[in-house]
Amino acid sequence: QVQLVESGGGLVQPGGSLRLSCAASGSIFSAMGWYRQAPGKQRELVATISRGGSTNYADSVKGRFTISRDNAKNTVYLQMNNLKPEDTAEYYCNVRTIVSNTDYWGKGTQVTVSP
Repeated sequence: QVQLVESGGGLVQPGGSLRLSCAASGSIFSAMGWYRQAPGKQRELVATISRGGSTNYADSVKGRFTISRDNAKNTVYLQMNNLKPEDTAEYYCNVRTIVSNTDYWGKGTQVTVSP
């Protein structure tokens, strides 16, 4: 069974940094990424990365966030620098399996950026 374990969320001041991790197990994954949802807003893509390392970022996080993955560990990371209050959201890990092309979602980890 596919399982996702997210970690790294927390409370930081503006300008601070956090690194999110999502350890996936139970399959081999093509795309891996992070989405976020703030209160009153739709869930939005933050960043994705293919198995080959191709990345895609939301315009709002370009230059501040970096996504990476370790294929041997089936783990995807999101390094978040220069955090802003508007980054406050629940962050969800998303992975897609290669064979069945099925998406799986993590339970979410809260990121709060507050003075």
